[in-house]
Amino acid sequence: MQSILIVEDEKRVADLLKAGLEENGYSVMVAYDGEMGLRLFRSNEFHLVISDIVLPGVDGFGLCKEIRKINSDVPVLMLTALGSTDDKLDGFDAGADDYMLKPFDFRELNARIRVLLKRYSSPQIVRPDFISYSDISINLNTCEVTRAGVQIKLSPKEYNLLVYMVENSPDRISFVQISFWDKWAVVRMSDNGAGLSDDERQNMFKLFYRGKQKHVASGRGIGLALAQKIINLHQGKISVLSDEGKGTTFVVEIEHLQTSPK
Repeated sequence: MQSILIVEDEKRVADLLKAGLEENGYSVMVAYDGEMGLRLFRSNEFHLVISDIVLPGVDGFGLCKEIRKINSDVPVLMLTALGSTDDKLDGFDAGADDYMLKPFDFRELNARIRVLLKRYSSPQIVRPDFISYSDISINLNTCEVTRAGVQIKLSPKEYNLLVYMVENSPDRISFVQISFWDKWAVVRMSDNGAGLSDDERQNMFKLFYRGKQKHVASGRGIGLALAQKIINLHQGKISVLSDEGKGTTFVVEIEHLQTSPK
């Protein structure tokens, strides 16, 4: 999945951009000022950066110059209300690859993103042909999934969900099971960790919730809330089964369609 960094101090604009890009299959992170954007860029790998020019602290021009010191290849698209020729030239001089004026048509922005991403090729981001977990093997080129050598037919939603879970499974995940009944696909992912308290089970899907235990508090409190929202949008559901000291099992149920992923 291609990743995009958005640096935009207007939260409404940033949230709309993030939602639209995620609907188009991108992984998106958001920073609300230039310094935060630079920190995220230094600690993550992105395929493209979208940045406003007028930002608190480090402005878009300064951010672009710093990004170019770190990575000379990743495309940077400037998104701003400043439309003079001098502003555009300053952006290009700083290292930007493209420039769009606000307000903009999202369809045009999406088209420009696709063009920029075609140009981007980094030896630092090399996706393997296959990924696997336990007896599950996924061919990322053909989208074929096998378990114990037997091919499994999955819908696009099921395939994308499985790839996400396999790519992001921590080492302590010990068991992944896929089953089908009626029109539903059920994915169970278990670990042998410390388990969850009653309070953590009741609140873990709330945005920015971080439990008291180290293994729960180490995250940012975003991932599970986002996962639940995405699954709910597909008329599915996610639940958790856990007891302290006995590990945790996440159960995802999503409607199963007999079509091959594309």
